[in-house]
Amino acid sequence: DTEGLLRIKEENQKHYRRAQRHQEKKEKIQRHNRKLGELVEKKTHELKTQYEHLANLRRTHILELTSVIFPIQEVKTSMRDPADVSSESDNAMTSSTVSKLAEARRTTYLSGRWVCDDHNGDTSISITGPWIILPNNGDYSAYYSWVEEKKTTQGPDMEHNNPAHTISAALCYATQLVNTLSLILDVNLPKKLCNRQVKTQQGNHEFCGENLSRHRFTRAVKKLNANILHLCFSQHVNLDLLHPLHTLRNLMYLVSPDTENLGR
Repeated sequence: DTEGLLRIKEENQKHYRRAQRHQEKKEKIQRHNRKLGELVEKKTHELKTQYEHLANLRRTHILELTSVIFPIQEVKTSMRDPADVSSESDNAMTSSTVSKLAEARRTTYLSGRWVCDDHNGDTSISITGPWIILPNNGDYSAYYSWVEEKKTTQGPDMEHNNPAHTISAALCYATQLVNTLSLILDVNLPKKLCNRQVKTQQGNHEFCGENLSRHRFTRAVKKLNANILHLCFSQHVNLDLLHPLHTLRNLMYLVSPDTENLGR
């Protein structure tokens, strides 16, 4: 029994010494982890600072781009509310009639259906200059109506102020701006749209050049609107301001100096 007790004591001493070594190793690992944690925290702070610096650079480049090359602004139209005009001409008009006229003014017949539009007829959005504008309500039917009319009309086109020309130019500039913004913001666009003056495997570049059919035109507009919304979502633009049909208005909200997260 005495010899057995001595063996147990020796084993206990070995276990105790091993436990001490393990404890020292544990403390060493903890000190190493604390150092790594401090280093990671420091690097994280530096990375966050670099991200903020990069966001500021992106924001500066975008604001320069949209103020010098691609200015986007709201263009007021000289249209009066039919409710106001009617009420002036007929003082006996009931309030219900006035409200119905105002409600009718906020609706637009677009692609075979009536849609609600609070900005209908009030404003247009211009890009690169006040003469290149898009209807605010997203109704670009003037383009393919003009294309269909050109198919049946022979001879050179002398209508330089045709709205179809301005719509095509504005959409082409918008496509070029969106592609440039995706490069600056380092955001991959979900839809591919070409804005160069070259031919691709799929055909000519979008909007500029040859006249597009109604199907190709509406398809290209949907792709452009999807890319713009994708950029707006990536920069945390207020969703209440966005509308899926308002091409240039959504772009205007995206590149606005009031967009807090622009450049993230």
